[in-house]
Amino acid sequence: MVERVQSSDGTAIAYERSGSGSPVIVVGGAFNDRATAAPLATELAGRFTVYTYDRRGRGDSGDTAPYAVVREVADLDALIRVAGGSAALYGVSSGAVLALEAAAYGLPVSRLALFEPPIPMDAEGTHRPAAISAQLAELTSAGRNGDAVELFMTRAVGLPAEAVAGMRQAPMWPGLEKMAPTLVYDTTITEGVSWPDQRLAAVPVPALVVDSDASPDWLRTSARTLAGALVNGRYRTLEGQFHEVPPAVLAPALTEFFTSE
Repeated sequence: MVERVQSSDGTAIAYERSGSGSPVIVVGGAFNDRATAAPLATELAGRFTVYTYDRRGRGDSGDTAPYAVVREVADLDALIRVAGGSAALYGVSSGAVLALEAAAYGLPVSRLALFEPPIPMDAEGTHRPAAISAQLAELTSAGRNGDAVELFMTRAVGLPAEAVAGMRQAPMWPGLEKMAPTLVYDTTITEGVSWPDQRLAAVPVPALVVDSDASPDWLRTSARTLAGALVNGRYRTLEGQFHEVPPAVLAPALTEFFTSE
């Protein structure tokens, strides 16, 4: 059943809850909505009350201009209040950075699980791809959503241009185009992080940073570096695919972390 909570700026945020136990809120990344998180919610529902939601501008949630990261933090604040005043957060990709931002803002977050937060850095901590949020905004404002998706896939995700050209013929492509305007939000979140970031590193909340053994080196370096920098961080690698771990593999690791002393 879809429920809604009003964020502090009046935006309606759509969410679903499942299971029973201590609350866990799933914070999706680019192209994610509450349906994307449903398989993981099913795996976790035996131990937790799981909240999946549509980030603003997606699915059944509303939106309010102008965009600001703090508005998305406020959305999480509203969901945490619905969950009882405190909750664990599991964030995916840009959603992991958003979850970390929420904790840095002082929201009542009990634990943080962060999957491959795209804080770009190489082995020396210096790699940073070109910022594309402004270009994405120009493309989507001009109605060129397909070109925006292609730009994000090639420049932010790192897929070869020929692979993305093939994806444009796939049945899933219209759904990606529909979410294209929110790519500006994802890139605004990640481009707002400069590393080393003492503000984020100082977050005292127990945090597990997870990566996949099949992901790009820079993402894995980012995960390891962040885990080592956090005051109360730990790092774990799971078997998976490119920037993805199957829910059946991920859920036990999250359960172990969320229930540990």
